[in-house]
Amino acid sequence: MHEKKFEIKGINPLELVGVNNEKLKVIQSYFSKLKIVARGNVIIVKGDEDEVTRFETKFKLLMSHLDRYNELTENNIDNLMLEDGAKLLSGDGSEILVHGNSGIKVKARTYNQRELVKSVNKNDMVFAIGPAGTGKTYTAVALAVRALKAKEVRRIILTRPAVEAGENLGFLPGDMKEKLDPYMMPLYDALRDMIPAEKLADLIELGVIEIAPLAFMRGRTLDKAFVILDEAQNTTVSQMKMFLTRMGKSANFVITGDASQIDLPRKQKSGLIFALDVLKDIDGIGMIRLNQNDVIRHRIVKQIIEAFDKAEDNE
Repeated sequence: MHEKKFEIKGINPLELVGVNNEKLKVIQSYFSKLKIVARGNVIIVKGDEDEVTRFETKFKLLMSHLDRYNELTENNIDNLMLEDGAKLLSGDGSEILVHGNSGIKVKARTYNQRELVKSVNKNDMVFAIGPAGTGKTYTAVALAVRALKAKEVRRIILTRPAVEAGENLGFLPGDMKEKLDPYMMPLYDALRDMIPAEKLADLIELGVIEIAPLAFMRGRTLDKAFVILDEAQNTTVSQMKMFLTRMGKSANFVITGDASQIDLPRKQKSGLIFALDVLKDIDGIGMIRLNQNDVIRHRIVKQIIEAFDKAEDNE
């Protein structure tokens, strides 16, 4: 009798075996000659060697499905156990950027968001400019997760300039990481929508996903990575130059920002505004401008943006 152990990595084992092993019972029904036991994050399989090998093939399919879609239903198991089950994972999912947690489908939902996706597919560096709520960062993070899952890049790097929006970080409790984590929260929020909590923690711990202030980018070469600079309107010209020149081979850079929310001292020029002007004619750099029509938050947000823009124009 042959025995082999299969480790469940990066997900909660319940996602695979189900409550009270309900999903495991469905899997077992397709392997009547095997004894399959779940212990913690390990599946122990005993039986004929050929059958164990067949189970290993299907186990990889199940794990691939969970990695891609973040859910596994009993119907999914039935389909994946079919001879052509692998074909279910072969679609390009071009409309859906990534399958998030609880089965949510993350996709470009407006015209300019779709233009952003097209631009990232075409260019190595893309600037995405627009007001709050237009999905700039969220779409960029989805593209980064898609690239990581497709093994197009080895890591995701998310960064922001640590400029205080009317608040003083020095008064926050804790060490530097604890001070900065709340400031990076929008990036964590987007990732938590798209990657299961256990797997996200592992990826951050392993350095596959890195979230850090812009100052931490100095002196580095960012190679084979999907890199997002968020809140880029709060970079100085020198910071923007420093960041853009970190670009290594096989890297994708997406720079997002809102030119109407600059928190720099009044006399300092925004690196984002400067870059948009001086880089506009360089081949391989895309520039997408989103507007109020792309706002996907509460309907009031769009009206707030319009009211503020009108008042500022009057001033």
